[in-house]
Amino acid sequence: MKEGVKDADAVFIAVGTPSRRGDGHADLSYVFAAAQQAAEALTKPCVMVTKSTVPVGTAKQVAAIVSKARPDLAIEVASNPEFLREGSAIEDFMRPDRVVCGTASESAQQVLKDIYRPLSLREVPILFVDCETSELIKYAANAFLAVKITFINEIADLCEKTGANVQAVARGIGMDNRIGSKFLHAGPGYGGSCFPKDTTALLKTAEDYESPMQIVKATVDVNAQRKRSMGRRVIAAAGGSVQDKKIALLGLTFKPNTDDMRDSPAIDIVRVLQDNGARISAFDPEGRRQAEALLD
Repeated sequence: MKEGVKDADAVFIAVGTPSRRGDGHADLSYVFAAAQQAAEALTKPCVMVTKSTVPVGTAKQVAAIVSKARPDLAIEVASNPEFLREGSAIEDFMRPDRVVCGTASESAQQVLKDIYRPLSLREVPILFVDCETSELIKYAANAFLAVKITFINEIADLCEKTGANVQAVARGIGMDNRIGSKFLHAGPGYGGSCFPKDTTALLKTAEDYESPMQIVKATVDVNAQRKRSMGRRVIAAAGGSVQDKKIALLGLTFKPNTDDMRDSPAIDIVRVLQDNGARISAFDPEGRRQAEALLD
């Protein structure tokens, strides 16, 4: 790391923040370790930018770490959360809907302005806020999308009871510009590397600040139920029993064109079916090897 960052004007911390085992808080150990190592390697003043998804207040913690590690250097800390979709990272980086920057000084703001000048020239909106606001924007955005997914899934359940067409309902409400059509596709529930851990981490942050978020909590609970219910629906469609039946499952990852199995709804579906005696024959063009490790 030393050679890569020693003369840098800005250092971006873009490491994982998985759910911490036992309590669901974001595990910031990788962020703090990267900040410590980068600070020790620097040879001149620098802006250290957290790109990782981190809870409110992390920038202050990083600032304390780098200040202690290098009291001789002026190292400022900024927040610049990423909004990249898995499988579309390059496209999303080059053509973002917006860029969010959290800073505590005009000098740090200027460094980020210079970095993102090519996007600014293309009139990409760049929002400058304080670090706490920047950190919360990322969590709030992911939580809102999770709510939207869960909402249309509950509408799908109601459509099954009433005879309405959920795809037509989604199309009808999505045509309203205030709502939009994205993330209104009924399915087995959300999964992946972001929504499950980020909604849980947001709930933990809300608990820490004694500001409960009932809508987000309900979303997490309903999504968990949704994933389990998919397996039960297959059993019902098979006449009430899948004992000794061979069932084919096409698609295992949490979304197409990725090998990511993290919190994939397919995991819950397979386990419910296996627990009820089914034999599973599954295929995924990208995630077969990863699935074998989880589902054998």
